[in-house]
Amino acid sequence: MSVTGTIDFYTWVNARLNVSAHTQIGEDKLRLLKEIYRKDNLNLSGRTICREAVRGIILQGNRLLMVYSSKIGDYKFPGGGVEAGETHEEALVREIREECGAEVTAIRSGFGKIIEYMKPQEKEYDVFKMTSYYYLCDAGPVLGDQNLDDYEEKLGFMPVWVDIDTAMEANKAVIETKKQDCPRWTQREIFVLELLKKEFDR
Repeated sequence: MSVTGTIDFYTWVNARLNVSAHTQIGEDKLRLLKEIYRKDNLNLSGRTICREAVRGIILQGNRLLMVYSSKIGDYKFPGGGVEAGETHEEALVREIREECGAEVTAIRSGFGKIIEYMKPQEKEYDVFKMTSYYYLCDAGPVLGDQNLDDYEEKLGFMPVWVDIDTAMEANKAVIETKKQDCPRWTQREIFVLELLKKEFDR
């Protein structure tokens, strides 16, 4: 199926996923896309640190707005951690503005969530649980100034419009060449990109 416009894309995806207008933003109702275990033999019933993050899926024509790392060579969906007291909507607007210099004009629906389990740095805890919530968004075409953290600047984060196949191929190449040294998000984003491509190809 060819995607001819942003609104058509969201209408089509929502129909495919049976997304109701009444459950578009409720993070507790987003479908679970995948669970990723970053380390074997984690005590999942033990003391757990939980963190939530939001990530925007922004499409114009047949291209996605993604964040490219000039140092690593991979692509990630714009977004990041939800700060204390923030709603998911507020965090999405802030993170996309900071990473891409773009203004979110609409949050149309939830696409799904991915939960990652890993060993925490804090010795008093048994597991670190990261839940990433993906939302279908609209954003203005202008990409203004970024407001990056130090580590993001070191990774050479820059906003780009890219087609799904190019982003997938780049991320797979990074995993193949860097093996264990690639960021955790690289494989996670491949999964979401592949899922989006499958939705397009139905």
